[in-house]
Amino acid sequence: MQDKADKKKSPSIIKVVFSVIAAAFGVQSSKNSERDFTTGNVLVFIAVAILFTFLFVMTIIGVVSLVLGT
Repeated sequence: MQDKADKKKSPSIIKVVFSVIAAAFGVQSSKNSERDFTTGNVLVFIAVAILFTFLFVMTIIGVVSLVLGT
């Protein structure tokens, strides 16, 4: 019975972050994707995805600024 309880448990924030990063780069496994769609909270995934996108864009801007010397 404990296996069923574990399967219904929402993924931890670390698993959500790794899932968002993997999905952003297109390397998300079907097993993890299915886990995310069945047990995950969509609002948590959206919030992490927005934060990841913001940090990614700011990193690109920072690297370009360093290269161009501005």
